[in-house]
Amino acid sequence: MEILVNLDVMMAKRKISGGELAERVGITPANLSILKTGKAKAIRFSTLMALCHELNCQPGDILEFRE
Repeated sequence: MEILVNLDVMMAKRKISGGELAERVGITPANLSILKTGKAKAIRFSTLMALCHELNCQPGDILEFRE
């Protein structure tokens, strides 16, 4: 079982760069990279909410559960 992070897919669909998204959300590009690669151990709801707001999507568009 794993949680997949589809942040890169949503960024490509919205045609937004990592640097621009990080700036809009208020996190560092390094932390955004950690989220994109799925290496993050956790994500704050406030960060997830900001990502969803900027990408105009739902949390389920970014996070996916697979068995």
